[in-house]
Amino acid sequence: MDVFKICSEKYAHSLMASGAANRWNKKDQFVIYTGGSRSLSTLETVAHRSAINLSSPYKLLTITITDLSSIQEINQENLPDNWKSIDAYVELQEIGSKWYNSMESLVLKVPSALITQEFNYIINTNHPLFSANIILKNVEDFVWDIRLL
Repeated sequence: MDVFKICSEKYAHSLMASGAANRWNKKDQFVIYTGGSRSLSTLETVAHRSAINLSSPYKLLTITITDLSSIQEINQENLPDNWKSIDAYVELQEIGSKWYNSMESLVLKVPSALITQEFNYIINTNHPLFSANIILKNVEDFVWDIRLL
């Protein structure tokens, strides 16, 4: 299964995680956020970046998850009513932190807060199955359409 990530060129040639806190993880939990499609990854990047620097080159990473049995899904029905808002971050970080620390699965499949019928895939880079089951398949230039920005 392929998933996608858009990032600055300087971060595009290795599968590293910053450890920065986000919707589904706490600080110092090393995960890679990916989208189930190129278009969802584009929207997620636009929504979560304070500014896209058009003078800086961006890349689209295609990442292959080889073992689909290593994906755990969070269903929207099991989330708080306000899960799409920033107010829910603390609760969602708890859910993600529990998943991250349990090491029960390599990947967490979560609904996108932007398009709830589509999914993001969070990859735990510290999971023992990471090196054997996550492959950086392709890195290609990504050019922003100015109408999005």
